[in-house]
Amino acid sequence: MEKKIQNRLKRVEGQVRGVGSMVDRGEYYTNIITQISAIKSALVSVENILIENHLESQTNKTLDEKTKLEIMKIFNKRK
Repeated sequence: MEKKIQNRLKRVEGQVRGVGSMVDRGEYYTNIITQISAIKSALVSVENILIENHLESQTNKTLDEKTKLEIMKIFNKRK
């Protein structure tokens, strides 16, 4: 799981650098906003992986599967 998260964060890092370059080049604002939206989605994805992993590993003994799914739904609605 750690490798998966690191890969996603490296991808986000590259996207952020790309947005900086877009700003420097004076690219059209809607293209920049589109890339920022992609970055935000990627970070939410990393967050969800972390939450899901925590629910699976740390609370496995105390929460049933239905409760875990309900918690994930709550986190996913925050987007």
